Amino acid sequence: MSEEKKSKTNFLLGLFVGMAALSTIAFFTLLIVVFSNNQEVNLAANAEETQPAVEQPAAAGQPLPAVRDSEAFQGGEEAQVVLVEYTDFECPYCSRHHTTMNQVISEYGNKIKYVLRHFPLGFHPEAQKAAEAFECAAEQDKAFEMSDYIFEANVAKEMSVEKWKAGAKTLGLKTSQFNNCLDDGKYAAKVQQDASEGSASGVDGTPATFVNGQLVSGALPFESFSQIIDGLLK
Repeated sequence: MSEEKKSKTNFLLGLFVGMAALSTIAFFTLLIVVFSNNQEVNLAANAEETQPAVEQPAAAGQPLPAVRDSEAFQGGEEAQVVLVEYTDFECPYCSRHHTTMNQVISEYGNKIKYVLRHFPLGFHPEAQKAAEAFECAAEQDKAFEMSDYIFEANVAKEMSVEKWKAGAKTLGLKTSQFNNCLDDGKYAAKVQQDASEGSASGVDGTPATFVNGQLVSGALPFESFSQIIDGLLK
């Protein structure tokens, strides 16, 4: 083989090897990018489930709106300690926190006053109507029976408007009144007003509980709330 042909052959062989190497590098680079993006998506999807609840100081904002006479409550009407919780019925941490609040109510009775307000998050599609169901049940003095029912559905992952209507029947409500209230969105504006006022007062996630006006963020254990309440009752 002539030197010229050898030179051309070596050049073509080198070019082929180089292109193959570049293709291999590009392929593995693509795999790394895809894997990284997939990890980011999975982390974002699971952030709500994995993020720990912590106690945080209240953000600067407007004072918490006073409890209105029209708001449903548990405990003593004139209690020294008032807990106002902003919740999202589809939030898993709120479901856990609901159990804690029931324990607080059972333990302290009329020594505390507990009020539930709404803060439905945009990525929870069932939260808005669940909040409205709570308010529709409140018309018939069954607000907190309905909240128990809704959080049970949260745990079972069975949240829907049909579920709330079935719950109204189970709880012995006048179903036609309840269903019309829910279908007409009678309390949709009230739910959004709660969320707007909560945000102005420093709420940026759920659950968020104000204890005598002081914001406590997260699904903290019963012992944490007991310590706060005992300090205020002294």
